[in-house]
Amino acid sequence: MEKKEVVKQTALAFDFIQKLYFEVSYLIKEIEGLLAEEDERFIIGRPSGYAITARSSSGLEPNGVILWALKKMSVCFITEEQTKLKGGVTNTVFDKNLRVIYLRIVLNEKEISEPYIYMGVLYDFEDKKRRWPAKFEHVMAHIEYNESKVFTGKEVFNYADSYTSFKGKLVKVNLYDINSSEDIVRLILTPVLTLYRETN
Repeated sequence: MEKKEVVKQTALAFDFIQKLYFEVSYLIKEIEGLLAEEDERFIIGRPSGYAITARSSSGLEPNGVILWALKKMSVCFITEEQTKLKGGVTNTVFDKNLRVIYLRIVLNEKEISEPYIYMGVLYDFEDKKRRWPAKFEHVMAHIEYNESKVFTGKEVFNYADSYTSFKGKLVKVNLYDINSSEDIVRLILTPVLTLYRETN
């Protein structure tokens, strides 16, 4: 391939990825707005501000380079009464009564045919160390670092390690099947809110 074509393809690749990230951010914000209108009055969790949670890297080791581009990201939604928002960060008491709506977007990983969304409810939390995690927001990063153990392809799961344990019920939807607000409500929010309201 000639240099001119390589330059063109590089620019196109970065442009496409940037547009994809923008579309994902719009999707998250639309879900945030729709959940805010529910009776439970959900707000987006803010572990370190208004941001996604993702495992990334700037390392030069081969495994570090693989993590340069964000391929997976997550956010959570918590009812206003379950959390406190201060200084742009939420602080959610970590206990067994907590239920959280969890959204995970997977743009790329080995052995998937297309990007997908996991969305559902995480519940029945237990803090095993009594020191960490001190609040639910710490669990978001913990999930990213232990994703292969948490997400085993099952839509109902129990996760436990030496720090914490919790249960989950998830709905899986292919990302490109969502093309409108109606699709978001029909394919994601309606089943997820049903799971949330049925889970004690």
